[in-house]
This record gives sequence, C-alpha cells and structure tokens, in this order.
Amino acid sequence: MTSMSLYVELKARPGKEEVVAAFLAGARTLVEAEPGTIAWFAVRFDSDTFAIFDAFDDETGREAHLAGQVAAALMAQADDLLATPPVIRKGSVLADKLPA
Repeated sequence: MTSMSLYVELKARPGKEEVVAAFLAGARTLVEAEPGTIAWFAVRFDSDTFAIFDAFDDETGREAHLAGQVAAALMAQADDLLATPPVIRKGSVLADKLPA
C-alpha cells in the first residue's frame, strides 16, 4: 500500500496559464521513469490554479521524486511561469485504491 504523498499547488502567472498546462502534461514522460512514484496526477482547478499529486510506497520514493527531473525543471522555470512559489505539502496516505 502507498504510504506517502505529495501535494503541490501551483498558481500560474497571468498569460502563462497554457504554458503551465503544457509543462504539466509533458512531465508525465519524466515521471514514468521513476519506479518509486506509484501514482502521479497533474490537475487543473481553474484558469490559473494547478496541482500535482503523487503517491509513494516509502520515503525513499518520495525523496527521489523531489530530487527528480520534474521538480528540477519546474523549479528552473518557476520564476517565469508561476505567480507564487510552489506550495509543497508532504502527506501520509490513509487509504488508496489503485489499478491492479
């Protein structure tokens, strides 16, 4: 069972909303190379509010993801793309339902 998670809220700069959306959609290929990332979702809530949700079996997987290519690429572009710094929240998974 997954036991660790990350929730990262992102607020796009005005005029950068579609660039952020495209960045997140394209990040999927990078996450596929992370064996410790059990589940990964990039979501859009409204025109400029986005989030990433990930789940991991252990802290090793979570830390590997935080040190991975998606995080590095996001932080390298954060000043240009985001209105505020990303809010990264570490959580514990209480229950899950994943495909077999």
